[in-house]
Order: sequence, then C-alpha cells, then structure tokens
Amino acid sequence: MNIIQTNKLTKSYGVFTAVNEINITIKKGEIYGLLGPNGAGKSTLMKILLGLTTPTNGTFEINGYTYPKDRNKILSIIGSLIEEPAFYGNLTGKENLEIIRRILKLPQSSVEEALDLVDLTEFKDRKANNYSLGMKQRLGIASAIIGAPPILILDEPTNGLDPVGVHEIRNLIKTLPDKLDTTVIVSSHLLSEIELMSDRLGILNRGKLLFEGEIKELQNYMKELGYRTGNLEETFLSLISSDNSMRGIQNEN
Repeated sequence: MNIIQTNKLTKSYGVFTAVNEINITIKKGEIYGLLGPNGAGKSTLMKILLGLTTPTNGTFEINGYTYPKDRNKILSIIGSLIEEPAFYGNLTGKENLEIIRRILKLPQSSVEEALDLVDLTEFKDRKANNYSLGMKQRLGIASAIIGAPPILILDEPTNGLDPVGVHEIRNLIKTLPDKLDTTVIVSSHLLSEIELMSDRLGILNRGKLLFEGEIKELQNYMKELGYRTGNLEETFLSLISSDNSMRGIQNEN
C-alpha cells in the first residue's frame, strides 16, 4: 500500500527548477531513502510534502489526503526534523518536549515515551545547551516522533555527527517503523548511509529523479547501463556524473 504518491511534482524559483516533475511512491511502513548530492532537491521535496513550500506544478497524496485541499490534515499526521533541530537552550530536554506536547494537545505520557524511544530519559533534566551534538539530534528526533505520527520526515539526521553518533542515530531510525508503526523518509548525500537504513530509495540529481527502487534493483539497473557494481558508492557517483554530463554540466570536485 502506497502512503505517499507524487505526480509530476515541480518547484521552480524563477529560471531555476529545484524539483522537476518528480513521481515517487512510498509504501506504508518502509524506510524510504532520498539520496543525492547537495543541491539535488531533497530538502525542497521534503518541504513541499510538509506544506512549507508551495509546488509550482504537480500534485501529491499522503495517506489518502490530497494537497492543497487537505493541507491541515496532512500536517497533522507528519512528524519532521528539517535542518538542525532548534530548542530553548535554557530549558531541559523534557521541558522542550513539553512545549511541543501542549501545542499538539497530546497526553502527558507522550513526552516520557518519546524520551525513552531516543534513549534520553537519563538526560531529560539536563539543559539543552549542555547536550552533545548527538544528543541534540536525538532530542530533535524525539520532537518529531512525539505522539507517534504515522509519517516521519528526517532531513540529513546524521549530518555533522562522529562515527559513533552516526551509528546511534542510524540504529534508532531503523527501529522506528516497528516501534511506532510509522513510515520514515530520510535524506542523505551518502549512499552508504541510505544503504544501511532504507528499504527503498530514490536518487535525485539537480531536481530530477534518476532512480527509484531497492538497492538490489539499483545494482541491476546500473549493470544494464554498463556500470561496474562492485563498489556501489562509486557506481552512484558515476550515475550522478553521467547525468551531469548529459546536461552539459561540469562535475564539481
């Protein structure tokens, strides 16, 4: 069952097209990886799905609701972490989540449940200013999953973390579909991260969707195009490079 479907979704800023007629399908309960280099359109696509950016053309449906008619209903079923999490540094982790709980009118137990899921219960009374970067990311995820939304959108959740922090966040994300009965959309510019986390992926470059499917399907797709698939990361970079060449764009070092 598809929980998210887009139809020729497009976002242009003057002559620049950030998202170009994208058709993606995301299945209920899966982790869907959005993969692409910086500037590929991942964040713009996520912001469109969240209603933070109005598409220039195209439509999308989320859990049976159609944008823009059902915009408020769509927003009510999505939790998100876009860019760096922002908190009141002089408040504790628990107090920050309490503010969100009150805004969303959730039961009091939802704060403790969210803290427990991201393994921050021990540090709930520590001020957010004194959290490490990894703890701030986990608190950001807690703010997104509070109330157990059926859809979760995470934009580069491991960005800037050390290897230990990356490992912790990755393992946390992998548990969310089962623990919360949620569908996760997660973006990254690193194939290795998406490969370890996601069930399926969509590869974007300069606003266009180059591929959608499972990792094993990507390998078969690349073989058909004549690429060697021993090192999937290099193969992915070759796909991006080839697309840039077809556009007449010089690849960046």
